[in-house]
Amino acid sequence: MDASTSTASPGQTAATTRPGASVRLAGIAKSYGPHRAVAALDLDIAAGEFITFLGPSGSGKTTALMLIAGFERPSAGEIFIDAQPVAALPPYRRNIGMVFQSYALFPHLTVAENVGFALKQRGIGRAARRAQVERMLDLVQLRGYEGRYPQQLSGGQQQRVAIARAIVFNPRVLLMDEPLSALDKQLRENLQLEIKRLHARLGITFVYVTHDQREALVMSDRVAVMNDGRLEQIAPPEQLYGAPTNRFVASFVGEANFFAVREVARDGSGLLLQTEAGPLQAPAQPHPPDALCMVRPEWMEVARAAAAAPGRNTLDATVRETVFMGEMMRYVLQGTTGAPLTVKQPHRPGDTPLAPGDAAVVSWAVSDTRLVE
Repeated sequence: MDASTSTASPGQTAATTRPGASVRLAGIAKSYGPHRAVAALDLDIAAGEFITFLGPSGSGKTTALMLIAGFERPSAGEIFIDAQPVAALPPYRRNIGMVFQSYALFPHLTVAENVGFALKQRGIGRAARRAQVERMLDLVQLRGYEGRYPQQLSGGQQQRVAIARAIVFNPRVLLMDEPLSALDKQLRENLQLEIKRLHARLGITFVYVTHDQREALVMSDRVAVMNDGRLEQIAPPEQLYGAPTNRFVASFVGEANFFAVREVARDGSGLLLQTEAGPLQAPAQPHPPDALCMVRPEWMEVARAAAAAPGRNTLDATVRETVFMGEMMRYVLQGTTGAPLTVKQPHRPGDTPLAPGDAAVVSWAVSDTRLVE
């Protein structure tokens, strides 16, 4: 396994100095009869890290979260929290907070009563409970809402109450299962940043689940991409997006153009690729025998004509579709060899977009050419 897919977490030597707990999944697997939900998952999460499980429906990301929480028992493997095995422990003995997709607030309790519920269950006295609830509501910017009921709150406010309730008893790990999926786009983006700031203030370990690629990239220290119960790649967001290891990760995390590679040869300090789109250059990089050439649409430029330039790949193409996206123009083109291309290009006032049927030249930096399996 190369560096980009390593499951070892950064900064583990300093883990004991942070209020969060380290989490280790050692060969964790979960099956339901013949169906394998999670397959032999090995993963180290550093104390205080924000890690996100990202994947499509049925990829195993929520099952992995439920295994950490204790709501599911693994079919194989062990889970460690601060080096202590917990796979056999019930959820209430793991000192883990949980925020659900549905918020799961008690409709008959006020905001203060919802937030203080876990403290009451633990036998905390009324005065101490009130003081801690007030601190939590300050933290999530809901002071003054103590006497309201969930149905009197907006979706974003209910989500903040759910977060306050999950952290009020000072857990060292907070699990969040698609907590923003029911919110509208603007509110979801605002809460993404609020949750990220909250993580920085608390210093506890956040384990987050989402199917939203942008959400994962914005919020996380590292992103673990899952597919069919397997961990495909784990890396910091910039590395995951810029250097995906395979076609699934490249296409699930953003958009990508792929060209089948027929031959790879050394070309000075780089590589010369014979592809279905024609000859292309790439920087020297490890590659599997049956490699695919991958280029992100926004790394490309499209113009009516372009002179060959050193350090750039160029392809002749014909525009098939032009889509205005506000700040971007999205072009779907066909290369002279038949290879499809998608290009995203910034749109500025006064620009005259290319039209379907126009001849065009697509170009991009050789350094932006990736090889994936």
